[in-house]
Amino acid sequence: MNAPAPEKLRRIGLIGDIHCEDQLLEIALRFLGESQVELICAVGDIVDGPGNANRAIELLRRNHVLTVLGNHERWLFAGEMRGLPDANSRFDLDAASWEFLPDLPARRTLETVRGRALLCHGLGDDDMAGVWPDETPLQIHANLQLWRLVQSRNFEFILNGHTHYRMVRTFDNLTVINAGTLYRKHNPCFCIIDFEAGAVQFYSPGFDERVVEAELYHLPLFSRPLATE
Repeated sequence: MNAPAPEKLRRIGLIGDIHCEDQLLEIALRFLGESQVELICAVGDIVDGPGNANRAIELLRRNHVLTVLGNHERWLFAGEMRGLPDANSRFDLDAASWEFLPDLPARRTLETVRGRALLCHGLGDDDMAGVWPDETPLQIHANLQLWRLVQSRNFEFILNGHTHYRMVRTFDNLTVINAGTLYRKHNPCFCIIDFEAGAVQFYSPGFDERVVEAELYHLPLFSRPLATE
């Protein structure tokens, strides 16, 4: 995992909202490290949860995980929403964590063999936006952040989290791949995105260190051809 990522990514690991679940994060990272992925990404919301925030951050650092900020990091920086269950205070984080978190961007762009992907927490610059699996057509139609991204045609994929629901769903030219969450009460999962094969395989990790195959989704075929060597 220390080698530089190729110019056009073919296969990556994607981890959803972590919420201090350092034990499940370690299990997911170990599995992904043995799965021949070229890059591991995380969608933010590292803090505010039942585990150890500092250890979770150290695991991200040590494993060179490409990470973006979530709304819970933003709230922590601003001292907001600290009355939430399992919320971290500024004093819970050590110096290494404070060195890591403020340098994280809100979004990152990835080039894949199947088109450009945006790694973010919510939808683009809005870390509170998202697409939920049970939304009605009217709610989808009113999702301005989603349709701005669709209409921009800058990306083929959004790799996000925030909702805690694993999901692969396509809107016109844009496919949203939601990594779900590692939070123990919300059906924890992570996934491998194989852009070359056109598939997203989800996995369910357990505190017994077992990792079980879960849902498999197929990516749509876009007009853009796969990149060649």
